[in-house]
Amino acid sequence: MPTPGLSKAGLEHLHEVMAGHVDAGRVPGLVLALSRADEVHTDAIGTAAIGGSEPIRPDAIFRITSMTRPVTAVATLMLVEQGRLALDEPVDRLLPELAGRRVLRRLDGPVDDTAAAGRRVTVRDLLTFRSGFGMIMAPPDEYPILQAEQALELRSVGPPTPATPHDPDEWLRRMGTLPLMDQPGEQWRYNTSSQVLGVLVARAAGQPAETFYAERIFGPLGMNDTGFRVPAGELGRLVPCYQKTDRGLAPFDDDGEWTRPRAFTDGGAGLVSTVGDYLTFGQMLLAGGVHRGERILAPELAAAMTTDQLSQGQRDSAGLILDGRGWGFGLSIIDPPVRRGPTTPARALSQSCVPRCSPPPAARPWRPTSGPLPTRRSAAERPGDTEPLNTRQCRPDDGIAPQAYA
Repeated sequence: MPTPGLSKAGLEHLHEVMAGHVDAGRVPGLVLALSRADEVHTDAIGTAAIGGSEPIRPDAIFRITSMTRPVTAVATLMLVEQGRLALDEPVDRLLPELAGRRVLRRLDGPVDDTAAAGRRVTVRDLLTFRSGFGMIMAPPDEYPILQAEQALELRSVGPPTPATPHDPDEWLRRMGTLPLMDQPGEQWRYNTSSQVLGVLVARAAGQPAETFYAERIFGPLGMNDTGFRVPAGELGRLVPCYQKTDRGLAPFDDDGEWTRPRAFTDGGAGLVSTVGDYLTFGQMLLAGGVHRGERILAPELAAAMTTDQLSQGQRDSAGLILDGRGWGFGLSIIDPPVRRGPTTPARALSQSCVPRCSPPPAARPWRPTSGPLPTRRSAAERPGDTEPLNTRQCRPDDGIAPQAYA
């Protein structure tokens, strides 16, 4: 039975609801897109700037900040598929700055009151935000570890601006001087893990992370307006930035962070993109890693990325940012509706969609350069890769929906 397309009445209602946010002054304008089957609908409502008369463009460029994280996860998983990384491999081989970690005895204790880490940090720990370091939703003066992070100018536990002044190697060297907040694998914490992954991607690929993203993700997907800065000729499409105040929205000065090259390629919050570009990225994930017949990511890795990787205790202790949701690789997971049966869908998915990945052969210490990456082949050229390793693939109708926080 064919899947129905988009409802005209439903689209009209959606437009009314979203226009209500503009009319209420919550945003000066917005762009939305949704797709079903082969039908795509885009709607641009309002203006680009407060008090302006220029309508917001459907191809407006936005600072997508935290929506960078799923892209970084895909970049990492591509390197897992290519054998340059393994999910359960300790990161010390490529990130020796993070070897021999110490862990705070108390989260609010002195930074020199530590114990040895129970084990080493793995690639999976970084993807699942359980690497032992990240945001604490409290003023920095209440936690010595936050004060130490601020003093090193790492910018790893707060907003993406101002950006760290350090290049990736110096940033990681400084990060390695701090103890972990938690034992590896135990506690979910936001943000920092994606920044570390950006450094890991660059070292595993043997090229700058910005180049790897462009060549291996944005180019094949046709995401021509996505990157770590806006080209000079396209700055007119970059919408202004605002912040909430008691009196409503007020202009926010981002110091032109996305208009010029930066020392640090932020794999957690550094990208700009358009709604159309990001829709393409999401469609690729929903299609099991395929875009227009070309395999971007192995289906079992795409399935694992959108499957909850946390224990119930980790979900409960994650705090307001996760708010009880699950977490896959680089994105949050909304639980499927509860269905009657011998097992809940969430348990069935967690059992069937976790990939089996072997460590890369002949693992070697990281060096600044390495050989060329394998050439990507289309799904048609790789018929053996069209099914997941385990019993079935997570599909959109399973109710698992990726969500990235902005």
